[in-house]
Amino acid sequence: MLRRLHLRDFVLVDSLDLDFGPGFSVLTGETGAGKSILVDALKLALGERGDAAVLRAGSARAEVAATFDTTAELEPWLDANGFEVGDELLLRRVIDAQGRSRAFVNGGAATLAQLRAAAELLVDIHGQHAWQSLVRADAARALLDAYGQADSLRQACGAAWRSWKDLHDQLEAAHADAGRRDAEHALLVAQLTEIDRLAPADDEWDQLGAEQHRLAHAAELIEQLQLAAGSLDDDDAGALRGLLAARHALAEAARIDAALDPLREQIDAAEAQLREVARELGARLRGVDLDPERLQQVDARMSAWLALARRHRSAPAELPALGRALRARLDALAQQLDVDALRARADEARSRLVEAAAALSARRRDAAAQLGAGVVAQMQRLGMQGGSFEVALLPLESIQAAGAEAVELRVSGHAGAPLRALGKVASGGELSRIALAVAATSAAQQTVDTLIFDEIDSGVGGAVAHTVGALLAQLGAQRQVLAVTHLAQVAACAGAHLQVSKGPADGATLSRIEVLRGDARVAELARMLGGDAGSAVAQAHARELLGLAAGQGDD
Repeated sequence: MLRRLHLRDFVLVDSLDLDFGPGFSVLTGETGAGKSILVDALKLALGERGDAAVLRAGSARAEVAATFDTTAELEPWLDANGFEVGDELLLRRVIDAQGRSRAFVNGGAATLAQLRAAAELLVDIHGQHAWQSLVRADAARALLDAYGQADSLRQACGAAWRSWKDLHDQLEAAHADAGRRDAEHALLVAQLTEIDRLAPADDEWDQLGAEQHRLAHAAELIEQLQLAAGSLDDDDAGALRGLLAARHALAEAARIDAALDPLREQIDAAEAQLREVARELGARLRGVDLDPERLQQVDARMSAWLALARRHRSAPAELPALGRALRARLDALAQQLDVDALRARADEARSRLVEAAAALSARRRDAAAQLGAGVVAQMQRLGMQGGSFEVALLPLESIQAAGAEAVELRVSGHAGAPLRALGKVASGGELSRIALAVAATSAAQQTVDTLIFDEIDSGVGGAVAHTVGALLAQLGAQRQVLAVTHLAQVAACAGAHLQVSKGPADGATLSRIEVLRGDARVAELARMLGGDAGSAVAQAHARELLGLAAGQGDD
């Protein structure tokens, strides 16, 4: 529910703070006084686009802030969007003289899209041309779905349609690209056959290179190993022979100077290491063979690698990975080529779509009957005796994301007249009353707590006007209702009465809004009835209207 509205330097308002309560409230005033200022300001706080034109003349910026109760539906939305969750929700909008706009939710910076998302959970605004949106098929369908609480069924139908459409498009593409895929499949098979014939293993290329290098230089390798072994273990000049001579000399010297024993021990360790190296060299020599046949095999294998890599414009070492990639593509293509399996999946998705659309259609048929009957009942109250209203479901050629039917609102203004599409009804008064009847009927199904009617009673008067007021008061017993009206009969039915006036102040023209009670309210109703707020006759009529409204409230 809307609790407070704060305006600063907005259009003709310098500063304003208004508190709102539950029930039915009206806003009245003379023509041109700015009765719709509050509604326009609230729309701005709820995310409607604005520019520097909303600034009061000479002001640097305009500010609008609306405070609502935080509902259970709002709490998860606030949390998901990173806004503070409390008992109250503050929507604030600031626009500067350059037209730049800033928005805030509970003190945190917000986007206009976020303000509009919050608005959908808070307020429903009906303007004097509310009927214009109802002539659009999408708006009529949205109205019916909201009334029938069919949003979840509609979402399920949309999801089923998108799933089916994706598979359907794949199936169409499969038929259209069959020749291309056949050619690609044949090429992949041929390429994989070559790679499988070679069967390149990971790291094999590097291993082949190392082996080829060893085999190609085997003679040189034997020669160098022999030279190294002889340098260590030659009987005449090998390192070991010299090391043994050095150890013998140190042993003799140690008998003279015992401090030389550690040097002798180091020579013993060096001898052990050299003998180990000599044994390893001998083993390596025995393992090296001149094997021209194996060298020829390795050269042939490497040539095959190189030839295949050139054909695929790839590095030799990348052939194993290339083989895996080609096989993965072949597997994916094989799945695409399985048109029968794809068709079966598309058929299953189609069945799910038909089922989802049927459930949505059934809900819509029930809701259409209930909504139509409710609107007809309200039309009789609003001076359209004998009038009829129908929510027509028009089958589509094929199921769409929004279901299997379009929705058209049809109306007959009086008994005996044929039902026609709402947009073809000529009378502006009838259109306004029908829009009000639709709003009144559907309001009970809405989840928002605040309903705003901006001169939706345009074109009606007399006894019908009083009925409109009684109807809004009835809605006010279930929801918070705020109405901008020029009809005294409507205003008299309200629980709270706000008046907007315009006049000079400090060299400027400003709008003022005040709460009317007692004689002030009687005077305003009298003005609305006859133009002369001081007229005794008009004031008596005004008191009569208030008494009649109060009597109905007691009932």
